[in-house]
Amino acid sequence: MSGAESIRVDLGVIAEMVTPGTKVLDVGCGDGALLAWLVERKGVDGRGMELSQQGVNACVARGLSVIQGDADTDLADYPAGAFDYVILSQTLQATRNPRLVVEQLLRIGRHAIVSFPNFGFWKVRTHLLLGGTMPMTSCLAEPWYSTPNIHLCTIRDFLDMTVAMGVSVERGLAVNGDGASRPIRGAGRLANLFGEQAVFQLARG
Repeated sequence: MSGAESIRVDLGVIAEMVTPGTKVLDVGCGDGALLAWLVERKGVDGRGMELSQQGVNACVARGLSVIQGDADTDLADYPAGAFDYVILSQTLQATRNPRLVVEQLLRIGRHAIVSFPNFGFWKVRTHLLLGGTMPMTSCLAEPWYSTPNIHLCTIRDFLDMTVAMGVSVERGLAVNGDGASRPIRGAGRLANLFGEQAVFQLARG
């Protein structure tokens, strides 16, 4: 992972997509682990937005420039083209309007990097088929009654949305829990089956 081992698997994949010295907005940045890594290791001009006060406090304690905000409503306050990259990691499925959020990411930044758990992963399918209950995995760690996830999707669902939006997929990777990744090609059928989570780099079409 080229030195990104100290952060979460999908965050390491995202970090490798970001060009050094660029302007980055991390939406739903949590405790600031990725943003801090990018600032320290890649010299980015980094900003963050986080919904929870606890997360904001953790970011500020790291010396990061982070504000409290909601991806569903507060991205509209940012000017168009303000950043080179806008990152949304493991947050899309918790938003009320995922398509509008992606539109805002691409309005604000030249590139958007989005990661999410893949509900088409074979273990999820097997659990639903054999267990008959909502699955829990390392990427879907909460039971159905307390999860923040309200718009779970598969890799193929996400690709269908990008087509409907006229969005360009610059790069797509299916990622497993051990950090192994494979490119997502075409309709993503194999990646949809074997990828536990996905990371996409998007641009306006």
